[in-house]
Amino acid sequence: MSILVQPDTKILIQGITGGFGARHAQLSLEYGTQVVAGVTPGKGGQVFEHQGVKVPIFDTVAEAVKQTGAQASAIFVPPAFAADAILEGVDAGLALVVCITEGIPVTDMLKVRRAMEGKPTRLIGPNCPGIVAPGPGKDSHCGCRIGIAPGYIHKQGHIGVVSRSGTLTYEAVWQLTSKGVGQSTCVGIGGDPVPGMSHLDVIKLFNDDPETHGIIMIGEIGGSAEEEAAAWIKQHCRKPVAGFIAGATAPPGRRMGHAGAIISGGKGTAAAKIEAMRAAGIAIAETPSVMADALLKRL
Repeated sequence: MSILVQPDTKILIQGITGGFGARHAQLSLEYGTQVVAGVTPGKGGQVFEHQGVKVPIFDTVAEAVKQTGAQASAIFVPPAFAADAILEGVDAGLALVVCITEGIPVTDMLKVRRAMEGKPTRLIGPNCPGIVAPGPGKDSHCGCRIGIAPGYIHKQGHIGVVSRSGTLTYEAVWQLTSKGVGQSTCVGIGGDPVPGMSHLDVIKLFNDDPETHGIIMIGEIGGSAEEEAAAWIKQHCRKPVAGFIAGATAPPGRRMGHAGAIISGGKGTAAAKIEAMRAAGIAIAETPSVMADALLKRL
């Protein structure tokens, strides 16, 4: 069993007619994802077609949900409109919204977080690779792929992966798959300073999932999310966890890649995060190349 999505989860894509959204809609369809609708204001009534599959396009998320029963969305729209796109999904009652868009203003995301308080919708992202629940088919097709992660590197199995870094998500997944070890769900939560789901949110779901037997948690400098997750893992997690923290050589005050990856006021350092994780009993990967090995040794 996977978390957050299943192979039969119905997906809509906001921004399906743009070049980026269209390409990843095609890749998701090829992976076996149940893409049932697209949303582009002003293009309702058109059809997105790929390899014989016809996906209807609607002007609004609410209309798409009403007509198709969509349960989750992927957002591929420009930064200026992405916050509204997230809230449109929330207002339509979607269970999950995955926002791929990079560069959304922090003030916009603060408004989104405030508007989502008390709502059942979960948000992954923004500025994230999304989520993959590998399927049982050849090359783990017939799974659910929402976002931009390469589906072919995944294999259905029992390891959960959660990461702030898209590239390191793929690296951990490929290491596992290369060793014949599959994944239950892989969640790239993104590296922006105001995210949706946190490491802790995802780890709690993995801890409760009977089909997830171990967890890889990948973090980076900036913020305190990894320390908060480590404290919870120490007290409550029943499964082995391995971790890696990126940015150990980053100088204070220098933003490294992600908008949230910055050390300020002496907080958010790699050393502090690694210390907290070690204290929680998490197996530490000293380099990205041994993330899978660190977990497999613990297993």
